[in-house]
Amino acid sequence: MTPAESMARDARIPDNAARCPCGSGDVFGGCCGPLLRGAPAPTAERLMRSRYTAFALHDTEYLRASWHPSTRPAEVDLDPDLVWRRLLIVERVGGGPFDREGVVEFEAFWREGDERGSLRERSRFVRDDTRWLYLDGRIG
Repeated sequence: MTPAESMARDARIPDNAARCPCGSGDVFGGCCGPLLRGAPAPTAERLMRSRYTAFALHDTEYLRASWHPSTRPAEVDLDPDLVWRRLLIVERVGGGPFDREGVVEFEAFWREGDERGSLRERSRFVRDDTRWLYLDGRIG
């Protein structure tokens, strides 16, 4: 990451007292903030929420770090004009603190200029020792 990219990323990070972009209702400093700074997610849903927040903040470094090595892309390219607006959790299967696998289905709403839409994905997660990682997802 270049110094300019690093400064742009830091400018997008919410204040710890601001509402978290993931829509949990908690503040950023008590929700996704610690995860984006390296704390492990306690559940698959929390990891998924933090990944949504990383997409909203254009934090490609976190997205790659939270991706399972077997499916992780060499780089993550994000559209700078795409704005993620809201996250809705549709279903959770497993993914608790004592599970090894979990599935979280979600719908994420976006805006790009005058266009609006949503992305629905059924994401699979695996726990590797104490860390949840995103494995893959099926869009639909």
